[in-house]
Amino acid sequence: MWLLLAFVAVPLIEIALFIQIGGAIGLWPTLAIVLITAIAGSWLVRSQGARELANMRSSFSELRDPTEPLANGAMILFAGALLLTPGFFTDIVGFALLLPPVRAAAYKALRERVNVQRFEMGDRASQHPHRPRGPQDRVIDGEYEEVSKPRDPNAGPSRWSQDDTSGR
Repeated sequence: MWLLLAFVAVPLIEIALFIQIGGAIGLWPTLAIVLITAIAGSWLVRSQGARELANMRSSFSELRDPTEPLANGAMILFAGALLLTPGFFTDIVGFALLLPPVRAAAYKALRERVNVQRFEMGDRASQHPHRPRGPQDRVIDGEYEEVSKPRDPNAGPSRWSQDDTSGR
């Protein structure tokens, strides 16, 4: 129900804002504002997204919980989509999601509503020593060198690919 309301309300709000702002400042300044916010927003999304990607990599390498960097990355991606969408209301929401305190508040609100049942990191076999290990869990590392016999130049064709259906 909330999603349907958002799909109806957001375009109506955008149209009303375009009419009000366009009537106050004119067509070309309104279009310039929309274009400038899209360019500035994409630059901010790129820089903040790179920072969150570095935070996510460090959380993976240090075996810390990557939930918050992943959520921040998702919110930054959503902010980028909103900033590229023409409109003033979506730009305001998109720029708000680029502010770290707003993202922290949204993450806190989402974390209170989501119940994580299980979270694992690292080698699953070392965490569950009683689990039987199958052939798919074994890795054999090795090196090889292809060795073939030199072919006798006087020998005829090998006939290894001919179908022998004659019963001989």
